[in-house]
Amino acid sequence: MASAPDVVAAAWGDRRSAEAGVLFVMFLWAANYVVVKLAVSETAPAGFNFLRMVVAAVPLLVVLRARTGTIALPRRDLVAMAALGAVGFSLYQLLWGTALLTTSAGDSALIIGSAPALIALLAVLVGADRFTWGKAAGVALALIGIAFIVSSESGFHLETAGVGDALTLGAAACWAIYVAVGTPVFRRVSAVAVAAWAVTFGAIWLSPFAAPDLLRDPGSYLQPGALLALAYSGLFAVGLSQVLVSRAIPALGPIRFANIQFLMAPLAVLMGAIALGEQIRPGEIAGGVVIVGGVLLSRRDVALPAWLRRLRPA
Repeated sequence: MASAPDVVAAAWGDRRSAEAGVLFVMFLWAANYVVVKLAVSETAPAGFNFLRMVVAAVPLLVVLRARTGTIALPRRDLVAMAALGAVGFSLYQLLWGTALLTTSAGDSALIIGSAPALIALLAVLVGADRFTWGKAAGVALALIGIAFIVSSESGFHLETAGVGDALTLGAAACWAIYVAVGTPVFRRVSAVAVAAWAVTFGAIWLSPFAAPDLLRDPGSYLQPGALLALAYSGLFAVGLSQVLVSRAIPALGPIRFANIQFLMAPLAVLMGAIALGEQIRPGEIAGGVVIVGGVLLSRRDVALPAWLRRLRPA
Protein backbone atom coordinates (compact mmCIF):
# COMPACT_ATOMS: atom_id res chain seq x y z
CA MET A 1 0.00 0.00 0.00
CA ALA A 2 1.39 3.39 -1.00
CA SER A 3 2.35 5.77 1.79
CA ALA A 4 0.71 9.16 2.16
CA PRO A 5 3.84 11.02 0.90
CA ASP A 6 3.93 8.75 -2.16
CA VAL A 7 0.27 9.46 -2.92
CA VAL A 8 0.83 13.21 -2.53
CA ALA A 9 3.92 13.08 -4.75
CA ALA A 10 2.03 11.15 -7.42
CA ALA A 11 -0.87 13.60 -7.36
CA TRP A 12 1.54 16.55 -7.55
CA GLY A 13 3.33 14.92 -10.49
CA ASP A 14 0.05 14.33 -12.30
CA ARG A 15 -0.97 17.94 -11.77
CA ARG A 16 2.36 19.32 -13.01
CA SER A 17 2.21 17.04 -16.05
CA ALA A 18 -1.38 18.13 -16.75
CA GLU A 19 -0.42 21.79 -16.49
CA ALA A 20 2.46 21.28 -18.93
CA GLY A 21 0.06 19.57 -21.33
CA VAL A 22 -2.42 22.44 -21.13
CA LEU A 23 0.33 25.01 -21.75
CA PHE A 24 1.31 23.10 -24.89
CA VAL A 25 -2.34 23.05 -25.97
CA MET A 26 -2.50 26.84 -25.58
CA PHE A 27 0.29 27.19 -28.16
CA LEU A 28 -1.48 24.77 -30.52
CA TRP A 29 -4.80 26.59 -30.16
CA ALA A 30 -3.27 30.04 -30.55
CA ALA A 31 -1.65 29.00 -33.83
CA ASN A 32 -4.92 27.40 -34.87
CA TYR A 33 -6.64 30.81 -34.88
CA VAL A 34 -4.25 31.91 -37.60
CA VAL A 35 -4.53 28.63 -39.51
CA VAL A 36 -8.34 28.58 -39.50
CA LYS A 37 -8.58 32.31 -40.25
CA LEU A 38 -6.54 31.71 -43.40
CA ALA A 39 -8.43 28.53 -44.28
CA VAL A 40 -11.96 29.97 -44.03
CA SER A 41 -10.94 32.82 -46.32
CA GLU A 42 -10.61 30.17 -49.06
CA THR A 43 -13.16 27.54 -47.97
CA ALA A 44 -16.61 27.52 -46.38
CA PRO A 45 -16.38 27.38 -42.55
CA ALA A 46 -18.86 24.53 -41.98
CA GLY A 47 -17.21 22.32 -44.58
CA PHE A 48 -13.70 23.00 -43.32
CA ASN A 49 -14.62 22.40 -39.68
CA PHE A 50 -16.42 19.16 -40.53
CA LEU A 51 -13.39 17.84 -42.41
CA ARG A 52 -10.98 18.72 -39.62
CA MET A 53 -13.27 16.90 -37.16
CA VAL A 54 -13.07 13.82 -39.40
CA VAL A 55 -9.29 14.15 -39.69
CA ALA A 56 -9.11 14.17 -35.87
CA ALA A 57 -11.78 11.52 -35.19
CA VAL A 58 -10.44 8.69 -37.36
CA PRO A 59 -6.98 8.37 -35.74
CA LEU A 60 -8.46 8.91 -32.26
CA LEU A 61 -10.88 6.01 -32.76
CA VAL A 62 -8.03 3.85 -34.10
CA VAL A 63 -5.87 4.65 -31.05
CA LEU A 64 -8.80 3.98 -28.71
CA ARG A 65 -9.41 0.58 -30.34
CA ALA A 66 -5.71 -0.31 -30.17
CA ARG A 67 -5.39 0.65 -26.50
CA THR A 68 -8.60 -0.83 -25.11
CA GLY A 69 -9.66 -3.43 -27.65
CA THR A 70 -12.97 -1.66 -28.25
CA ILE A 71 -14.39 1.75 -29.05
CA ALA A 72 -17.61 1.04 -27.15
CA LEU A 73 -18.72 3.12 -24.18
CA PRO A 74 -21.40 2.46 -21.56
CA ARG A 75 -24.76 3.75 -22.72
CA ARG A 76 -24.93 6.64 -20.25
CA ASP A 77 -21.43 7.84 -21.23
CA LEU A 78 -22.20 7.54 -24.95
CA VAL A 79 -25.33 9.66 -24.53
CA ALA A 80 -23.34 12.19 -22.50
CA MET A 81 -20.62 12.39 -25.17
CA ALA A 82 -23.26 12.85 -27.87
CA ALA A 83 -24.64 15.88 -26.02
CA LEU A 84 -21.22 17.29 -25.17
CA GLY A 85 -20.03 16.83 -28.75
CA ALA A 86 -23.08 18.69 -30.05
CA VAL A 87 -22.39 21.73 -27.84
CA GLY A 88 -18.60 21.73 -27.44
CA PHE A 89 -17.73 20.85 -31.01
CA SER A 90 -20.61 21.14 -33.51
CA LEU A 91 -22.27 24.34 -32.27
CA TYR A 92 -18.95 25.81 -31.13
CA GLN A 93 -17.34 25.23 -34.53
CA LEU A 94 -20.31 26.62 -36.44
CA LEU A 95 -20.29 29.83 -34.41
CA TRP A 96 -16.53 30.26 -34.14
CA GLY A 97 -15.66 29.38 -37.74
CA THR A 98 -18.36 31.65 -39.16
CA ALA A 99 -17.31 34.49 -36.84
CA LEU A 100 -13.74 34.38 -38.18
CA LEU A 101 -15.06 35.61 -41.52
CA THR A 102 -15.78 39.02 -39.98
CA THR A 103 -13.43 39.35 -37.00
CA SER A 104 -9.66 39.13 -36.59
CA ALA A 105 -7.87 36.06 -35.24
CA GLY A 106 -6.55 38.10 -32.31
CA ASP A 107 -9.88 39.59 -31.31
CA SER A 108 -11.57 36.21 -31.69
CA ALA A 109 -9.09 34.68 -29.24
CA LEU A 110 -9.57 37.57 -26.83
CA ILE A 111 -13.35 37.17 -26.81
CA ILE A 112 -13.01 33.41 -26.37
CA GLY A 113 -10.85 34.41 -23.41
CA SER A 114 -14.05 35.22 -21.55
CA ALA A 115 -14.85 31.48 -21.43
CA PRO A 116 -12.82 30.77 -18.26
CA ALA A 117 -15.04 33.09 -16.20
CA LEU A 118 -18.11 31.28 -17.54
CA ILE A 119 -16.46 27.93 -16.80
CA ALA A 120 -15.78 28.98 -13.21
CA LEU A 121 -19.39 30.00 -12.70
CA LEU A 122 -20.88 26.90 -14.34
CA ALA A 123 -18.47 24.57 -12.53
CA VAL A 124 -19.69 25.84 -9.19
CA LEU A 125 -23.35 25.64 -10.26
CA VAL A 126 -23.04 21.99 -11.37
CA GLY A 127 -20.91 21.00 -8.37
CA ALA A 128 -17.85 20.09 -10.46
CA ASP A 129 -15.55 22.50 -8.62
CA ARG A 130 -15.64 25.21 -5.98
CA PHE A 131 -14.24 28.68 -5.69
CA THR A 132 -11.35 29.44 -3.41
CA TRP A 133 -10.36 33.05 -2.94
CA GLY A 134 -7.18 32.47 -4.93
CA LYS A 135 -9.12 31.15 -7.91
CA ALA A 136 -11.73 33.89 -7.60
CA ALA A 137 -9.11 36.63 -7.48
CA GLY A 138 -7.32 35.10 -10.45
CA VAL A 139 -10.52 34.98 -12.51
CA ALA A 140 -11.36 38.58 -11.58
CA LEU A 141 -7.90 39.86 -12.47
CA ALA A 142 -7.90 37.97 -15.77
CA LEU A 143 -11.31 39.44 -16.63
CA ILE A 144 -9.92 42.91 -15.99
CA GLY A 145 -7.20 42.08 -18.50
CA ILE A 146 -9.82 41.03 -21.04
CA ALA A 147 -11.65 44.32 -20.43
CA PHE A 148 -8.44 46.27 -21.11
CA ILE A 149 -8.00 44.45 -24.40
CA VAL A 150 -11.58 44.83 -25.61
CA SER A 151 -11.86 48.49 -24.61
CA SER A 152 -8.58 49.30 -26.35
CA GLU A 153 -10.17 48.71 -29.76
CA SER A 154 -11.36 52.02 -31.14
CA GLY A 155 -15.13 52.27 -31.21
CA PHE A 156 -15.77 48.88 -29.63
CA HIS A 157 -18.79 48.78 -27.33
CA LEU A 158 -20.99 45.83 -26.45
CA GLU A 159 -24.07 47.58 -27.78
CA THR A 160 -22.43 48.08 -31.18
CA ALA A 161 -20.49 44.83 -31.36
CA GLY A 162 -20.53 43.16 -34.77
CA VAL A 163 -22.09 39.87 -35.71
CA GLY A 164 -18.68 38.20 -35.61
CA ASP A 165 -18.13 39.33 -32.02
CA ALA A 166 -21.58 38.12 -30.97
CA LEU A 167 -21.06 34.73 -32.61
CA THR A 168 -17.69 34.40 -30.90
CA LEU A 169 -19.25 35.12 -27.52
CA GLY A 170 -21.75 32.36 -28.24
CA ALA A 171 -18.88 30.01 -29.03
CA ALA A 172 -17.22 30.92 -25.72
CA ALA A 173 -20.42 29.96 -23.90
CA CYS A 174 -20.49 26.61 -25.73
CA TRP A 175 -16.94 25.82 -24.65
CA ALA A 176 -17.72 26.80 -21.06
CA ILE A 177 -20.66 24.38 -21.00
CA TYR A 178 -18.51 21.60 -22.48
CA VAL A 179 -15.77 21.97 -19.84
CA ALA A 180 -17.92 22.63 -16.77
CA VAL A 181 -20.81 20.24 -17.43
CA GLY A 182 -18.55 17.58 -18.90
CA THR A 183 -16.11 17.39 -15.98
CA PRO A 184 -17.92 14.49 -14.22
CA VAL A 185 -17.81 12.50 -17.47
CA PHE A 186 -14.12 13.29 -17.99
CA ARG A 187 -13.37 11.92 -14.52
CA ARG A 188 -14.83 8.48 -15.23
CA VAL A 189 -14.00 8.05 -18.95
CA SER A 190 -10.45 7.79 -20.30
CA ALA A 191 -8.99 10.87 -21.99
CA VAL A 192 -8.63 9.11 -25.36
CA ALA A 193 -12.25 7.87 -25.24
CA VAL A 194 -13.54 11.34 -24.37
CA ALA A 195 -11.56 12.96 -27.17
CA ALA A 196 -12.48 10.29 -29.73
CA TRP A 197 -16.21 10.32 -29.06
CA ALA A 198 -16.59 14.07 -28.51
CA VAL A 199 -14.90 14.77 -31.84
CA THR A 200 -16.77 11.96 -33.61
CA PHE A 201 -20.14 13.26 -32.45
CA GLY A 202 -18.97 16.76 -33.34
CA ALA A 203 -18.43 15.59 -36.92
CA ILE A 204 -21.76 13.75 -37.00
CA TRP A 205 -23.78 16.76 -35.87
CA LEU A 206 -21.85 19.07 -38.23
CA SER A 207 -22.41 16.90 -41.30
CA PRO A 208 -25.86 18.29 -42.32
CA PHE A 209 -24.48 21.85 -42.20
CA ALA A 210 -21.28 20.92 -44.02
CA ALA A 211 -22.80 18.85 -46.85
CA PRO A 212 -24.01 21.82 -48.98
CA ASP A 213 -20.59 23.50 -48.69
CA LEU A 214 -18.71 20.32 -49.59
CA LEU A 215 -20.93 19.64 -52.60
CA ARG A 216 -20.85 23.24 -53.81
CA ASP A 217 -17.05 23.53 -54.10
CA PRO A 218 -15.21 20.30 -53.23
CA GLY A 219 -12.06 21.40 -55.03
CA SER A 220 -11.38 24.24 -52.60
CA TYR A 221 -10.67 21.72 -49.82
CA LEU A 222 -8.08 19.93 -51.97
CA GLN A 223 -5.81 22.93 -52.46
CA PRO A 224 -2.35 22.58 -50.83
CA GLY A 225 -3.03 25.32 -48.29
CA ALA A 226 -6.36 23.83 -47.27
CA LEU A 227 -4.88 20.33 -46.95
CA LEU A 228 -2.06 21.60 -44.74
CA ALA A 229 -4.56 23.52 -42.61
CA LEU A 230 -6.75 20.42 -42.25
CA ALA A 231 -3.76 18.31 -41.24
CA TYR A 232 -2.54 20.75 -38.58
CA SER A 233 -5.95 21.73 -37.27
CA GLY A 234 -7.36 18.21 -37.28
CA LEU A 235 -4.43 16.20 -35.97
CA PHE A 236 -2.94 18.69 -33.52
CA ALA A 237 -5.37 21.49 -32.63
CA VAL A 238 -8.28 19.05 -32.31
CA GLY A 239 -7.01 15.46 -31.94
CA LEU A 240 -3.91 15.73 -29.76
CA SER A 241 -5.24 18.77 -27.93
CA GLN A 242 -8.47 17.11 -26.89
CA VAL A 243 -6.62 14.11 -25.44
CA LEU A 244 -4.46 16.47 -23.35
CA VAL A 245 -7.47 18.58 -22.33
CA SER A 246 -9.56 15.54 -21.37
CA ARG A 247 -6.68 14.32 -19.21
CA ALA A 248 -5.99 17.72 -17.65
CA ILE A 249 -9.50 18.74 -16.58
CA PRO A 250 -9.97 15.91 -14.04
CA ALA A 251 -6.44 16.47 -12.66
CA LEU A 252 -6.65 20.26 -12.38
CA GLY A 253 -10.38 20.90 -12.02
CA PRO A 254 -12.32 23.06 -14.50
CA ILE A 255 -11.52 26.39 -12.80
CA ARG A 256 -7.74 25.92 -12.70
CA PHE A 257 -7.82 24.64 -16.28
CA ALA A 258 -9.88 27.69 -17.27
CA ASN A 259 -7.38 30.09 -15.76
CA ILE A 260 -4.48 28.57 -17.69
CA GLN A 261 -6.62 28.95 -20.81
CA PHE A 262 -6.32 32.72 -20.42
CA LEU A 263 -2.79 32.43 -21.81
CA MET A 264 -4.12 31.53 -25.24
CA ALA A 265 -5.45 35.02 -25.97
CA PRO A 266 -2.17 36.99 -25.82
CA LEU A 267 -0.42 34.20 -27.71
CA ALA A 268 -3.03 34.35 -30.49
CA VAL A 269 -2.77 38.14 -30.69
CA LEU A 270 1.00 37.87 -31.13
CA MET A 271 0.72 35.12 -33.75
CA GLY A 272 -1.98 37.07 -35.59
CA ALA A 273 0.30 40.10 -35.76
CA ILE A 274 3.22 38.05 -37.08
CA ALA A 275 1.37 35.84 -39.57
CA LEU A 276 -1.58 38.04 -40.60
CA GLY A 277 -0.26 41.55 -40.01
CA GLU A 278 -2.96 42.33 -37.42
CA GLN A 279 -2.22 45.41 -35.34
CA ILE A 280 -1.24 44.96 -31.69
CA ARG A 281 -2.80 47.74 -29.63
CA PRO A 282 -1.21 49.07 -26.41
CA GLY A 283 -4.31 47.97 -24.53
CA GLU A 284 -3.79 44.43 -25.78
CA ILE A 285 -0.27 44.40 -24.34
CA ALA A 286 -1.46 45.76 -20.99
CA GLY A 287 -4.35 43.33 -20.93
CA GLY A 288 -2.08 40.40 -21.72
CA VAL A 289 0.18 41.25 -18.79
CA VAL A 290 -2.82 41.47 -16.44
CA ILE A 291 -4.17 38.15 -17.75
CA VAL A 292 -0.87 36.40 -17.03
CA GLY A 293 -0.95 37.89 -13.53
CA GLY A 294 -4.44 36.50 -13.01
CA VAL A 295 -3.34 33.06 -14.19
CA LEU A 296 -0.41 33.02 -11.76
CA LEU A 297 -2.56 34.28 -8.89
CA SER A 298 -5.16 31.58 -9.45
CA ARG A 299 -2.61 28.78 -9.10
CA ARG A 300 -2.27 28.96 -5.33
CA ASP A 301 -4.01 30.58 -2.40
CA VAL A 302 -0.77 31.66 -0.76
CA ALA A 303 -0.52 34.41 -3.37
CA LEU A 304 -3.27 36.20 -1.41
CA PRO A 305 -2.78 38.20 1.78
CA ALA A 306 -3.20 36.14 4.95
CA TRP A 307 -6.40 37.92 5.99
CA LEU A 308 -8.01 36.97 2.66
CA ARG A 309 -6.86 33.36 2.85
CA ARG A 310 -8.59 33.05 6.23
CA LEU A 311 -11.86 33.97 4.48
CA ARG A 312 -11.74 31.11 1.97
CA PRO A 313 -15.04 29.22 1.58
CA ALA A 314 -15.43 26.13 3.74
